[in-house]
Amino acid sequence: MLKQRMITAAWLAPVTLIGLFGLQGGAFALFTALIVLLGTWEWTNLAGVIVSRTRLALVAGMAVLMALLWLSGAAFAVWPLWLAAAGWLLNLYWVTRYPESSQQWQATSRRLLMGVWVLLPCWVGFNVLRDSGAVWLLFVMLLVWTADIGAYFAGRRWGKRKLAPRVSPGKSWEGVYGGLAATMLLALLFALWQPLGVMGGVALIVITAVVTLTSVLGDLFESMLKRYRNIKDSSQLLPGHGGVLDRIDSLTAAIPIFALLYLQVLSLQVSAL
Repeated sequence: MLKQRMITAAWLAPVTLIGLFGLQGGAFALFTALIVLLGTWEWTNLAGVIVSRTRLALVAGMAVLMALLWLSGAAFAVWPLWLAAAGWLLNLYWVTRYPESSQQWQATSRRLLMGVWVLLPCWVGFNVLRDSGAVWLLFVMLLVWTADIGAYFAGRRWGKRKLAPRVSPGKSWEGVYGGLAATMLLALLFALWQPLGVMGGVALIVITAVVTLTSVLGDLFESMLKRYRNIKDSSQLLPGHGGVLDRIDSLTAAIPIFALLYLQVLSLQVSAL
């Protein structure tokens, strides 16, 4: 298993970095669309669709939606990001009340609808951030990775109080605090590096706290759906690493929310300097 994980990581890491930071415009949109469409294939399974032909049709439907957003210019618009904000508030309600809340979303059609407000705004957020400059895409990627690392080590060392035992028994509040501490440090370093000014730096730190907590929710939300379906991984598309959603679950929440807050708050601070 370890050997397979290392082999997958050896080609996955450079492909991801080149795709996210070496491509621009339509090529970048196509690359991130491929990632989201692979995630859509896995989501159909989380929704309870098992017939391959039906799953392919649903993936094609998502591709059509993305193409329409691109052609209309909405792939860079703010309204899909507001959709994500509303959707993740609803997701928070469901996660904190699982398993009782499953009665509200157990229908396959509703779980498929969940995928629309989780995955489609994530793709829009990728495009918004890449169009705004690779530095902010880099920041939110580092934020998620840093939060994961900080949570892992803090949870291992001090974790006692369970965060959501009925959804993900391994996560603790101490892990969340460790992730927050790590991302606060990252935000401070970025605020010193980028010409944000005092108010911009404060805004970045507050936004980082919000997005860090949102990324935790993204992880918990996928864990909830997998627990409901009684599966360990979203798929085996990435040997040794599970599925695409297993790798981007935190990003599906963090990317659109950070993109929204960047457009509504941070970009205004930058432009005012």
